[in-house]
Amino acid sequence: MAIPDYQSIMLPLLRFVRDKKEHSLREATDILSKEFNLSEMEIEQLLASGRKPIFYDRVGWAKTYLAQAKILESTRRGFFRITERGINLLNQNPQTVNDKTLQQFLEFREFISRKNLKPEKAVEKTIVENNELILNTPEESLESAYQTIRINLATEILETIKSCSPNFFERLVVELLVKMGYGGTLQDAGKAIGKSGDGGIDGIIKEDRLGLDIIYLQAKRWENVVGRPEIQKFAGALQGQRARKGVFITTSDFTKEAREYVSMIDSKIILIDGEELAELMIDYNVGVSNATIYEIKRIDSDYFLED
Repeated sequence: MAIPDYQSIMLPLLRFVRDKKEHSLREATDILSKEFNLSEMEIEQLLASGRKPIFYDRVGWAKTYLAQAKILESTRRGFFRITERGINLLNQNPQTVNDKTLQQFLEFREFISRKNLKPEKAVEKTIVENNELILNTPEESLESAYQTIRINLATEILETIKSCSPNFFERLVVELLVKMGYGGTLQDAGKAIGKSGDGGIDGIIKEDRLGLDIIYLQAKRWENVVGRPEIQKFAGALQGQRARKGVFITTSDFTKEAREYVSMIDSKIILIDGEELAELMIDYNVGVSNATIYEIKRIDSDYFLED
């Protein structure tokens, strides 16, 4: 039989992990390959990049989409288990589980919305317009796939950060800001972090290599949304230091009132939520590495010009 697509894998994967125990992606792949009666050749068939087996990749994407719907949850690096929501879904005896099934969950709809709101993202689905089927170009399909991979990576980064210690999170924030051009060297920035002695300020970093101005930092590895009171405390701490600039970073999000407050005060405070933090880490290569690089080449028309 042909290698199943990731949506066809979702229900068998859920049934496999319904024991509520912790499982690895490798274990799930081995079990499901037998359930789908795949041959050794099909199991070993690689993606075009040659970096990963196709079936393993599709099981991974099935797990990813189920996790976005909070049907599966990560337990530690490379391991996952079913949630109560997943058990409830299985108890309904569904005939299939696919993207349409997952649309009933708010978290999955928000995940899809984040993909579709990317301004540079091409249309992902085929569209029926005036009774004509419109297909993506290869470039559009590649761009769409890239955005999906990036959003999943950002989610994975954020989940991993939340499992790290507060001290590690503070060091991560400093390293990111240095990569972005602040603080001079990592060594100089590291000396400054946490030395203000003010309960409302976690650290200090230079705005540039010469240290012409100072930026105060607060980094909170939180699950709860950060509200206006926390930002007011930070703003008060800045005033106590006669500082003009601050960056407040959290792994969660900010309330509307918190964002409105920073737009009304004299101090310049930048708010970076968890989603933006993960995006910046990807852009500045903090905590990530290249897995595969595809080069898109076009003909060089100038080369073929004849005198």
